[in-house]
Amino acid sequence: MNKQEQWLQWAIELQSLAQAGLTYGKDVYDKERYERIRDISAEMISNTAEIPLQKVKGLFCNETGYQTPKLDTRAAIFENGKILLVRENNGKWSLPGGWCDVNVSIGENAVKEVKEESGLDVVAESIIAIQDRAKHNLPVYAYGVCKVFVLCSVVGGGFIENIETTGFDYFNEHCLPELAIEKNNEEQIKMCFEAYRAGDTWKTLFE
Repeated sequence: MNKQEQWLQWAIELQSLAQAGLTYGKDVYDKERYERIRDISAEMISNTAEIPLQKVKGLFCNETGYQTPKLDTRAAIFENGKILLVRENNGKWSLPGGWCDVNVSIGENAVKEVKEESGLDVVAESIIAIQDRAKHNLPVYAYGVCKVFVLCSVVGGGFIENIETTGFDYFNEHCLPELAIEKNNEEQIKMCFEAYRAGDTWKTLFE
């Protein structure tokens, strides 16, 4: 871990402690101190990661309650030995997916995100892996994320124009396009291929 990553980790821990204090603290003066600690942690992240302070606060200081990781689902869909990727608006490619909504399960969210981003109707079949994003993806986020990779199969549908993606295609493991590495990297795509080839013998990976 380099110095920048260490400072980010300290800032994230400070923010988590401050939010817990704001949630469970009773004394008004203590809450003022926790607010200031959270502001300082946001300033640390802004300075270290070179992200505008207001953007950091919007992502980092807008939650209430005890802080827990966010859930992100990524769907792995295969056809003729190739994996489906959707093209983001910036031209980079990713497994269809996104934040898990509060009123849906992991499987339901994977199905929903595939429909929204590719137009395909799928069935969620199994969990490939549950990963701590901070151990695999860049840039470092100011909050924890659990990434859940879900093996899915297509049952119908077709591409529908939407605000998130501009199309989709299937790719060979050894000929991948430019990936949106903040969402999925080559290591994670290859993991999905391994799970696909293993079939029923695959054991869910988790950290």
